[in-house]
Amino acid sequence: MTFSIGSTSTGMGPRGALEDFGSKEAAEGVIFNRRVVVGMLGYLRPYWRQMSLAFILMLAETGLTLLTPYLMKVAIDGYIANSNLPGLGAVALQLSAAFVGLYIATAGQSYLLTWVAQNVLANLRAQLFRHLQALHIGYHDSHIVGVTVSRLINDVAEINDLLSQGIITLLGDLLTLVGIIVVMFIMNARLALLTFTVLPLMFLATYLFSRQARSAFRETRSKVAAVVGDLAQEINGIRAIQAFAQEQNTQERFNEVNTQNRDAYINAMSLSYIFLPSIEFLGVLATVIVLLFGGLAAQKGDVTLGVLVAFLSYVTRFFQPVQELSRLYTTLQSAMAGGEQVVKLLETRPEVADAPGAHPMPTVRGDIEFKHVSFRYRSDAPEVLKDINLKINAGQTVALVGPTGAGKTTIASLVSRFFDVSQGSVEIDGLDIRQVTQSSLRQMVCVVPQEPFLFSRSIADNIRFGRPQASDAEVEQAAELANAHGFIKSLPLGYATRILEGGVNVSVGQRQLIAIARAILANPRILILDEATANIDSVTESLIQGAIERLLKQRTAIVIAHRLSTIRRADRIFVIDVGRIVEQGTHDQLLENKGLYFQLHEHLK
Repeated sequence: MTFSIGSTSTGMGPRGALEDFGSKEAAEGVIFNRRVVVGMLGYLRPYWRQMSLAFILMLAETGLTLLTPYLMKVAIDGYIANSNLPGLGAVALQLSAAFVGLYIATAGQSYLLTWVAQNVLANLRAQLFRHLQALHIGYHDSHIVGVTVSRLINDVAEINDLLSQGIITLLGDLLTLVGIIVVMFIMNARLALLTFTVLPLMFLATYLFSRQARSAFRETRSKVAAVVGDLAQEINGIRAIQAFAQEQNTQERFNEVNTQNRDAYINAMSLSYIFLPSIEFLGVLATVIVLLFGGLAAQKGDVTLGVLVAFLSYVTRFFQPVQELSRLYTTLQSAMAGGEQVVKLLETRPEVADAPGAHPMPTVRGDIEFKHVSFRYRSDAPEVLKDINLKINAGQTVALVGPTGAGKTTIASLVSRFFDVSQGSVEIDGLDIRQVTQSSLRQMVCVVPQEPFLFSRSIADNIRFGRPQASDAEVEQAAELANAHGFIKSLPLGYATRILEGGVNVSVGQRQLIAIARAILANPRILILDEATANIDSVTESLIQGAIERLLKQRTAIVIAHRLSTIRRADRIFVIDVGRIVEQGTHDQLLENKGLYFQLHEHLK
């Protein structure tokens, strides 16, 4: 039997609960998801003024685009053919003004759309980050961090491109196409009909492209998420990779995921690179038709030279928005793939949420009571805790001991309401913790884990993390009480020393002392120590034990520990096995019972 006080296994490891981010995402979805689009359009609402101005500029751009070929026709037929230089000069000025207006409209529209795009991007990412923070711990335990980051960065960027740039572009291109068709038919209906004989081929190419593009672009979204997820995981595990000399195997694993992403992207882009030249070819074909039949008609006098030149210009302009629409279709497919996942994430409801009418928790004495508590991490998972009843009086220090996976850390997690009980209730000072807000509860409860997390900030900022408004003097006082002041002052920059990612520039014991200083400064009424003295050398342990003694004074404390010195000092010890309390009492009482605690004691000698 293995005894441990470490984190209880939940059966929810990241690999076990992860979705298949390749085939599943690629297979789902439709060409146009109305729910996704309507949901995302709401992010444009605050910028309706800017979007309206961009729309007006788009109308101006479209009108000027249609006007310039017509002015060329007027210049050729009305003035060049008649050698009317004053009239030609007037038309030249009009053309110049039209091009200047076109430049201003295009530049202004681009600036407004970019401005809106960056604001929408920032707002959507901020909302997603708030939502991620509201999701319960179990969600983050079962999702790879890198995949979540990909949702926040890559997928949101794809959606943003469609929202900000795509909508105005779509309207402008459609208006341009309709306008060109109308003008060409007005100028010469027969030549227009001959020119548009290529349209059935264009529609066929678009149909074939759309059928393949839908799944191809979903595949790219899923594969890039897999790459980011795998990369984040492998970088986090670099110490284990090097310790077991698994660099080659890890490289091969990453190469496989990376190759899949490359192939998916090449496949998607290949479709675009086949489709776009096809549209260009049809544009050239239409130009040839205009030159051939228009030239013959001009020789017969059926059309003027100005009309022929204008037709050639309109044909060129006609296929430009067609190409732009095909690119927009590519953006649409990518945005639909990303949008479905973003909406899915936003619609994920936190399993632990403040109840309607939840009120802030008042200052508590620290009485804790579990009443017939049972718990399972998922509805289809076995029970981790079974009918737990325990009471801890304010100011008491209790220890939880038992085999690995017995449920010790789960009990501590329920006090902080990282999870909600499946049955029964957890009460603090007689108040069900589900009736109060989570933030106010966690201001009363502080956890010092076995592996404390330090942020890549200064040591002072890490200590004041629970009380950002604390002064430098208060930070130093907390560090002194935690026996951390000495080693901090010995650092070249002292409290301004920046912690590197993962806390690699301080020892395990020093990280623990900083975490204890953080808890002291937060001044909670209830304290949870989850193996706070594990993996520590004897010298550092004595410093930590002294800091813990100060920290425990006048507080209710739950200690999960395997060090006998910590267990002996507890007012009461609860022995947990297979999700049940099998023994409870003082150290001496439990030794006399010769039960599971006695076995643990003998094992730890």
